[in-house]
Amino acid sequence: MFKATDTRRFVTRHGKALNFSLLGFGSAPLGNFPRALSEEECDATAGRAWASGLRYYDTAPLYGLGLSEARIGRNLNKHDRSAYLLSTKVGRLLEPLAPGESFDAGIYRDVPKLKYVYDYSHDGVMRSFDASLKRLGLDRVDVLLVHDVDGPSHGGHEGSEARIRELMETGGWKAIDALRSSGAVDAIGLGVNEWQPCARMLELADPDLFLLAGRYTLLEQEPIETLFPQCAKAGAGIIIGGPYNSGVLAGKAMFDYGRIPAAVASRVQALETVCTAHGVELRAAALQFAAAHPLVMSVIPGAISVEEVEANVALMEISIPAALWSDLKSRRLLHAGAPV
Repeated sequence: MFKATDTRRFVTRHGKALNFSLLGFGSAPLGNFPRALSEEECDATAGRAWASGLRYYDTAPLYGLGLSEARIGRNLNKHDRSAYLLSTKVGRLLEPLAPGESFDAGIYRDVPKLKYVYDYSHDGVMRSFDASLKRLGLDRVDVLLVHDVDGPSHGGHEGSEARIRELMETGGWKAIDALRSSGAVDAIGLGVNEWQPCARMLELADPDLFLLAGRYTLLEQEPIETLFPQCAKAGAGIIIGGPYNSGVLAGKAMFDYGRIPAAVASRVQALETVCTAHGVELRAAALQFAAAHPLVMSVIPGAISVEEVEANVALMEISIPAALWSDLKSRRLLHAGAPV
């Protein structure tokens, strides 16, 4: 059993100690996903997260094309800057639409009249960082992550490799490395939807942290045998996004922001059957499983309402019997070596 306010201490490559709340706040929903929110709703949700003791917040320009950053910044500006950790991301520049131009913001609703363009160059990274600080209304962030140099965002492995080359060869990584060296940010890394780019960056550079979304959950634990040993050797930490696989492990009809494949639905049903037999909610097991690995500094489920914040806090603190984890492992529904 955990407490949502538990902290985990991470020491960066430059010796800076960062204290993450074990339960953090993923702010993609504050970018109007999956529905448009009023400013009052956003303030109430962020306010409840703070009142509940959550002290790590993650955002990005992508989330609502700047809406999430502005809303998170407005709320965090009410508090002592030393009392929390904040991460945002680079790799997309937000630009105004030309007359008559339209832009598909994907899962985000009622967004500003902007578009994003990918840019992992030195200039692109610096412009993105400066624009984020303006939207946040802050003079610094603690963690700066390169966003979505992954296959799902760029058409597969070759597209991912091309973006990583762009990052390394056009000065993007040098830019965030210089920001870390200067103290403008404390830690740098990637925020991605698959583990392979993280492993690649450990070969090429010296990242501090990876925000890995949806790839270390009750449904899949491949990083245990691939990425995590590399991270342990290099001293890199992990932040887990998408612990519910964008909803399917929390009773919602969505997996990786799309339809639920039949094989995934079948596995979720098997997981739920075991959880029910032990009197445990599936989403409680999902959240606490993601938090159990010692490399994980924080788990950041998204929350769109006060009620979802309160639910995440309560789920983190439910007592789960050891027999549940043993049963999942004996049925090969969980990696035998997974910490629980």
